[in-house]
Amino acid sequence: MKKIITICLIAAAVTVSSCKKGLEPQIYGSLSTTNFPKTEVDFVNYVTEVYKPFQSKWGYNDPAGYQNDWFSPEYGDIMMFDYPTDELNIWTGWGGIFTQFSTANFAFLANQGTGNNHFEKIRFITRITQIIDDIEKSTISDDAKKELTAEARMSRGWNMYFLLQLYGPVPVLLDASKINTNAETDLSRPTRDVFLASIVSDLTYAAANLPKTPSDYGRFNQAIALTVLMRTYMNEKDFVNAEKTGRQIMTMGYALVNDYASLFNESTEKNTETMWAVSCIPDQDGNENHGSFNPWDFYTYPKDYPGNRVKDSFAGGDAPISCTWAFYNSFDAADKRRNLLIASYTNKSGDLRNQANGLSGPVVAKYPDLGGASLNAYQGNDIPKARLGDVMLMLAEAINQNSGPTNEAVGLVNQVRLQHGGAAIGEVPAAAKTDKQTFDAWILKEEGWETYFEGYRKMDLVRHGAWQTALATVGKTAGPYLFPVPTYEITASKGKLSQTEGY
Repeated sequence: MKKIITICLIAAAVTVSSCKKGLEPQIYGSLSTTNFPKTEVDFVNYVTEVYKPFQSKWGYNDPAGYQNDWFSPEYGDIMMFDYPTDELNIWTGWGGIFTQFSTANFAFLANQGTGNNHFEKIRFITRITQIIDDIEKSTISDDAKKELTAEARMSRGWNMYFLLQLYGPVPVLLDASKINTNAETDLSRPTRDVFLASIVSDLTYAAANLPKTPSDYGRFNQAIALTVLMRTYMNEKDFVNAEKTGRQIMTMGYALVNDYASLFNESTEKNTETMWAVSCIPDQDGNENHGSFNPWDFYTYPKDYPGNRVKDSFAGGDAPISCTWAFYNSFDAADKRRNLLIASYTNKSGDLRNQANGLSGPVVAKYPDLGGASLNAYQGNDIPKARLGDVMLMLAEAINQNSGPTNEAVGLVNQVRLQHGGAAIGEVPAAAKTDKQTFDAWILKEEGWETYFEGYRKMDLVRHGAWQTALATVGKTAGPYLFPVPTYEITASKGKLSQTEGY
């Protein structure tokens, strides 16, 4: 059976699951907090809690209310970082969060309650801090302490990375001695430098102490820590440290695949290029007690699309997520990466659907509509979150920023371009590498063609200073790029928590 992440909730007098063997649950009975966790196996189970936000599900139960995962289909990374860009269309259906995110309008988030609210993850970080402290105070072996602490600090650093991209620096508790004290009521924002240093510290520790290949597939590894660290440096425009980190990743033995589409196919999801992916299980129907699943065909394939082996689109007509024609047309027509965007198809009624016939945008078919053994289920395609092609383009960008368009930087782009896009599209044109600025603009194009629908576009555009311009090309208007803090949090802080600039 495929190894997966199963989240174990640890509480007093509750049933506890062991996740040792492939992170698949084994029931060991009811345990009290007076005797759990004690053993090394107990702590392996205990630390699995830190994976909760890094699944692909609707979300998870939390004392503050039901919460979205970072990779949830609704209000996860695709909706937050790809929908409000030039890659994906404005949704003109019934409105709601699909229209709001797709138009880059985030003001509505100021009215959020505690449920389905990423700002609430500041409290999840407190829980991770407590877990780290419990590991440190335990009597398990030093080696186990280091690896389990690395898992917890990977989660904490990655949670803080996302929070920084959404709200800027936010109040978090990283000192366990302050838990359950008045310090928890201090919601003052730290400085960006202090908050950033904490992210870097956590991810650096994780990278140094996580295994390259964990015994259980799906647990954090060294590559995901280094990749998130590199992206942190990139987004802060610290290209010197980004280059150093990228070069470290390049020595780890990963290699580009020859078939770009294979990266997103269930049968070839374990390959030489994907360094870490969200582990998904085939044939899940979406119920809360099931493991992670890949829901994207539900949102990207129109209801009339032929096949629909998996659950078909929840909307009549066009799917709520589709590519813009402008982004589709930006590809070289021979680019194999564009083949995962379907510009024309014959629907179930035998009618041709394309731009001329009113199709709002190409179908995003990055995850093929193959399904599993059960009809009316979601897919099991793992969702890559660290892969070499992305790292190589970031490294090329960092080298270019540090040293100009060197042969090495151009060569990195050409490797990705030719191996994934195909030899027919040729190398980077000479006119695109005349100087640092020109080559930087070309790298942004390559990043879009390479990593579309992977949850990075908004961050890439902002880093390149191109978000507002890109939105305008597809009829969208940019407001503040960060999210507002929910009003109830500002009220609870008694004026100490400042609202995000622009709201």
